[in-house]
Amino acid sequence: MLPDIQFFQRPGMIEFGWGHLAADLLPGDELLRAATHTLTHDAPAALTYGFAQGPGRLLHLLATRLSVSEDEIMITGGTSQALDMLCKLLTKPGDVVLVEAPTYHLALRIFRDYSLRFVTVPSDLHGLHVTAVATLVKLLRSRGERIAFLYLVPTYNNPNGVTLSAERRAELARLATALELTVIEDEAYAELWYDAPPPPPITSFASGGPLIRLGSFSKVLAPGLRIGWMQAPAAIVQRCMQTGMLDSGGGVNHFTAHVVLALLQAGEFEPHLLRLRVALRERRDTLLSALARTMPTGVTWRPPLGGFFVWLRTPPDVDTTALLAQAEAAGVSFIPGARFYANGGGRNELRLAFSLLPAAELIEGARRLGRVVKQAIG
Repeated sequence: MLPDIQFFQRPGMIEFGWGHLAADLLPGDELLRAATHTLTHDAPAALTYGFAQGPGRLLHLLATRLSVSEDEIMITGGTSQALDMLCKLLTKPGDVVLVEAPTYHLALRIFRDYSLRFVTVPSDLHGLHVTAVATLVKLLRSRGERIAFLYLVPTYNNPNGVTLSAERRAELARLATALELTVIEDEAYAELWYDAPPPPPITSFASGGPLIRLGSFSKVLAPGLRIGWMQAPAAIVQRCMQTGMLDSGGGVNHFTAHVVLALLQAGEFEPHLLRLRVALRERRDTLLSALARTMPTGVTWRPPLGGFFVWLRTPPDVDTTALLAQAEAAGVSFIPGARFYANGGGRNELRLAFSLLPAAELIEGARRLGRVVKQAIG
């Protein structure tokens, strides 16, 4: 029989690879109440074809929450569908995409579907170097290259957890406007902060510029809803709305958009988000404490201030792609760092997700991985 869900947990294997919410963190009761309310009080609107931009009432709530105009926002099938749609509308094969190193590996998959070429932008503990963006844009354009956009995860970057500083966000917004460079900021984790709120989004630093912000309910409610949103200049929103797919099928995931609307209207989102932050902070702290006890000298990491992941760096002579087979033989799995680099890199890095696993597995997984890494170091 074919599976029902995307991820699988192998018996006896502690899976650090899946950046998913654990079942006990999904708001099943809240969504049940929201769905019941939708079918009881809003069925005619929720069960028909939807407006291409998304349900007007949900757009109004989101526009108010995000402090943007309603004509600058639309509902998407998560950030993945938004990225796919933007690639379809804004790019052609051979175009350049500027990306961080490391960056979200499945965004790279989407970009490869459209035969886009990657140029990586250097970064540090405060995020990507904006001066390097300016240099690369001018160099590439002088060679006749067409740059489709810059893609980045500026808040609790997947995979390494780095957050772009407020100063660099403002600088990047000004630069994007001056150079007419489209910037897509993927803010999937922005509301999952554990110690202090992150800086304002890049889009807040420049009005009317070529800035696009993507958000999602996948990380803060449930990925199965397939509901997210895109904030973009009104002209881009209109262009996205005028596709044949939306003309034929109406707004994406229209019924679940109404369920999210009902949940927001009932005031259940913020309490759930607060509980989620507490639960994820506890998982983060459990994993960090376990790593501190079990990792050998030479392995380093930084405590993430939000998001789902801890990014480990091993000594230079430890290849984490090769290490994966040894780790899985010992009953623990992860994603090697090389998968997050568009043009090579990450050989001695790896990503651990703490969002899916309970405390006991986080502790045992760190113990198993520490033993394997210690053997690899020798």
